[in-house]
Amino acid sequence: MSSEPGTSEGPCAPLSETETPDPVVEAYGRDVDRTLLRENLRLTPEQRLLNLIELQRFAEELRAAGRRLVQA
Repeated sequence: MSSEPGTSEGPCAPLSETETPDPVVEAYGRDVDRTLLRENLRLTPEQRLLNLIELQRFAEELRAAGRRLVQA
């Protein structure tokens, strides 16, 4: 089921006057940097995957450095 842009149907529809926002979503939403989300969504899936691989490598470097410090 598709909806036209600007209509109140679909998952991204604005809340109606009778709906209230979920307090949990609202609490977490304040801490979300939307500029980072937009920046990431401009990337291709391949670019996002390469960024994830780079992040995983960095995390492993940090773990290894931590293990070396503990052993020293």
